[in-house]
Amino acid sequence: MRKGFLTFAAVGLLAAGGVAGCGDQSTSGSQAGGRAKKPKIGVILPDSKSSARWEGADRKFLKEAFDAAGVASDIQNAQGDKSQFSNIAEQMITNGATVLMIVNLDSGTGKAVLEKARSQGVATIDYDRLTLSGSAEYYVSFDNEAVGRLQGEGLSKCLADKGVKKPVVAYLNGSPTDNNATLFKNGYDSVLKPKFDAEEYTKGPDQSVPDWDNAQAGVTFEQMLTQTKGRIHGVLAANDGLGNAAISVLKKNKLNGKIPVTGQDATPQGLRNILAGDQCMTVYKAIKEEAKAASDLAIALANGERKETGQTVRDPESGRDVDAVLLTPKAIYKDDVSDVIADGFVTKDEVCGGEYGKLCADAGLS
Repeated sequence: MRKGFLTFAAVGLLAAGGVAGCGDQSTSGSQAGGRAKKPKIGVILPDSKSSARWEGADRKFLKEAFDAAGVASDIQNAQGDKSQFSNIAEQMITNGATVLMIVNLDSGTGKAVLEKARSQGVATIDYDRLTLSGSAEYYVSFDNEAVGRLQGEGLSKCLADKGVKKPVVAYLNGSPTDNNATLFKNGYDSVLKPKFDAEEYTKGPDQSVPDWDNAQAGVTFEQMLTQTKGRIHGVLAANDGLGNAAISVLKKNKLNGKIPVTGQDATPQGLRNILAGDQCMTVYKAIKEEAKAASDLAIALANGERKETGQTVRDPESGRDVDAVLLTPKAIYKDDVSDVIADGFVTKDEVCGGEYGKLCADAGLS
């Protein structure tokens, strides 16, 4: 990562003075029933449909970190199945995991898994999504309200560039069971609601997409266009997958490029859409840094140690303060696509292959 491109909100995470022994059941990691266990870290990813990041980035970066530390690991994907999520957790605990890191599918399932792990003396981390009323010892993610603010500001900028007066703005929100989706919406509402209130913008359809399902997002957006008789001037899509679903519908109606669409995750598809002029912007979250922060904590717990993060996040349901590391996101517009490639998050070939070669050359990426 280039210096200054991404910063830790939690200063002192890796400070040597922040490490202390862990003696209780919830943080012992490498002990169970008074008997030393070989450190082993289990990770449950949520799916591979909602975003390319889970298999394309998170798995790779976490595995590399665990291997470099010489700690055994087991990384599995629940593929959006709550029963499978629970079964994987049970299997990992049975097979000797001393630390369990999860990206929950919903807080109910996640909470049950965390409580089961805790009862077996397995240390726990919420990765990317906070499990509401959960018992994880750490939460590692990005500042998700800041992500939403960047999306709201991005859409406002792109609407201003289009020069539309009193534009109608539609929302394609993330999954209603994902607390991150709530935080994203809090962020972009903080930017857009004052514009609705001042009647600078008109609030259009506002719908959540269950399980971040891209196919469902396409159906939902098509219904939005029909409902408004095509009178939508901007789309606040909560991630690149939902954004691409909307863009596919706009292409069918020959409206792509005319209606700004936001995104998140800086996926190759999202970046190509930006280069093509079909997507206004995306939000880049350097997954390598998120994976590093989480793996550092997991490795410490696996070795019976605890690191201080210097930061907490309040669980809105339980009121518990959870030790946290939050990272800083970055807005990506057409001129910034090269930054994501230079950071090694995506390759030039992934973005600039085939028909996108000329667009990349025009953008100075040749």
